[in-house]
Amino acid sequence: MPPAKHHFVCLPCRASFKQPGPGPYDRDRVCPRCARELIHVGQAFAAPRRRDDRAWRVLTVLLNAGVRFPMGCSDGPGYRPRTLGEVRERMAHARATGEPLAQALVREELPD
Repeated sequence: MPPAKHHFVCLPCRASFKQPGPGPYDRDRVCPRCARELIHVGQAFAAPRRRDDRAWRVLTVLLNAGVRFPMGCSDGPGYRPRTLGEVRERMAHARATGEPLAQALVREELPD
């Protein structure tokens, strides 16, 4: 069975590409549309529709914070916020508690 392909994303083009996983000798991958560097997001990623502005804004915040979508053993990447409201809540929690933003963004529930 061939190795699973990984997802790479170009945020300016709102495009997702499946390519063989990164190896030790790989160069940076570039978008075939705009020639900017692609972001490796993992194997358990599902790209939003290109016209879905809100979903791409949420995805941009997640990727810029360092959140990725690795494949888990049986349950996928775990919780990821889907709305700007969920992102704002988790960002406010991170500021208030000093928790790293990437860690706050993947929390399923915020403590009271």
